[in-house]
Formats: sequence, C-alpha cells, structure tokens
Amino acid sequence: MAGFRERARHWRYEELPGVDLLRARYIHKTFVRHTHENFVIAAISDGVEIFHHGGADQYAGPGALALVNPDTPHTGRAGVPEGWRYGAVYPSPQLVAEIAAETTAIRGTPGFTGPVLEDPYAAGLVHEVLRAVDEDNPLAADTLLRVAVTRLLRRVGGPLPQRAVRTAGARAAARARVVLEERMAQPPSLERLAADLGTSPFSLLRAFRTAYGMPPHTWLTDARVRRARRLLDTGTTPAEAAVAVGFTDQPHLNRHFTRIVGVPPGAYQRERKGDGSRAAGRKNVQDPKA
Repeated sequence: MAGFRERARHWRYEELPGVDLLRARYIHKTFVRHTHENFVIAAISDGVEIFHHGGADQYAGPGALALVNPDTPHTGRAGVPEGWRYGAVYPSPQLVAEIAAETTAIRGTPGFTGPVLEDPYAAGLVHEVLRAVDEDNPLAADTLLRVAVTRLLRRVGGPLPQRAVRTAGARAAARARVVLEERMAQPPSLERLAADLGTSPFSLLRAFRTAYGMPPHTWLTDARVRRARRLLDTGTTPAEAAVAVGFTDQPHLNRHFTRIVGVPPGAYQRERKGDGSRAAGRKNVQDPKA
C-alpha cells in the first residue's frame, strides 16, 4: 500500500524480566500456525488482524486486544488491505500466575477465556507500557503492565482446563512429542515414529493433532523455531542455530523464523543483544504511536 511499509521490532527490556515486547506494522505478512511459550497480549492500533484460533477466524480491530494463552495454536494475517499496526507484550506464565494470585480469585492455572476483547482502555495500557520502556521508565513500565494484566484477567480471565492424558492415543501423542523433542535435528518418519510407539501412522496423526492442535511436522517446525530463539538469546549465531535445531541452512531457518516470530533471526538477535542497553532502547524506537 502506498505510504505504508512493513516493519517490526521484537525486543526485551531488562527491567521487565520474563516479558517479550513487540511493535509492528504488517500488510502482507502471514503468520503460519504456531504457538508461544508466553501469553500474547496484542493491542491493535490501526487496521484489522485476523487470526485463526479455537477452530474459527477471530477479528481484532482498533481498540481491541488479541489474547492468546501459552501453547495455543493460532495464525495471523491482515483483515484489510492496509494491514494492521499493533503493540504487544508477551508476559511469562509465571508472571501472569503471580499477578492473578495477588489480584484475582482465579484458582488453578490462570488464562484468558476469550481470544478478542474490545477494551480501548486496556489496549491503551499496553501501548503505555511500550512507551514507558522507550522512555527507560521501569517503574511505569512494570506498574502499567501489572495493571493491564490484572484488568484483562478480571474481565476475561479464568482457570485454564487441565489436559488429562487418558486415552491410548493421547499417551502415544505425548510420547511422540518427547521423541521429536529429543530427535529434533534428525526426526524419524511418521511411519517409523508410529511403529516405534506401537500404533499406525494415521492413528498417531489424528491423536497428535487432537492433543496439540497441529500435525507432528508442523509442531516440529514450531518447536525448532522456539529452540532456535533460545539459542539466539545465548549468543549462538543464526547459522549455527539453524543446524543445531535441524534446519538445512540459515535461509531455511530465516524463512520459518520470520513466518512465526515476525522478524528475521538476525534482527531478532541484534535487538536481544541490546536489551541491556537503555540507550539502544530509545535509539531504535519504531512507530512510536503504536
């Protein structure tokens, strides 16, 4: 679109441990089916985002928040020609549980009961968190984050359902996941994996999709990107991380990483390396209105 260009910044602020931060404008960007280890709290500024979640397309426009619990498969794409602009915080499950225990009556593992919430005030709080980070104001950033999470939990919070492994298929899926995690760089074929677990390929495929919301090969790509992120955070180069997690080369990692995280691994790592530099946080601000 004329006058618009895609841009994104994915970073951390040392004074907000356990929280990832994002500012982005996407037009043609499409996020493939993936999950996050942390919660997603994304406040839409302009445009519309569509994301498939819970078996249906969800729509989030200006003043709305897209809310995704950890380990919940979802996608993402533009809902209008001009795309969408948003700011997001990704607090860890531990931080959300701490806030829930102190400020709500939720019992069990806390989470969000709905994927979209129309709440301009809460959306504004998310943007204020990011502005406080830009201004290197840790007191404001931490306070506003906790106020925002508390408001969201009180409005659309509740205990997350516990996944009980009861059936033989669910047990096989859980065992298959362990095997894929252990053999990430050299995974077996579906046929070999099923045979080793004493089941058939299609039975395992159905059970795995039921348990984790995606087939084993899609889950494996998502898991590889997660592990690559952790390696990049520790200083591993993108080329080394690609080989370590089982991608054929760095361009292979780049393609999948960008489709899931939203930025290339090199840009992701540069921002992470700068998370302890307060000056860098101010110098690299993009789209400050987000």
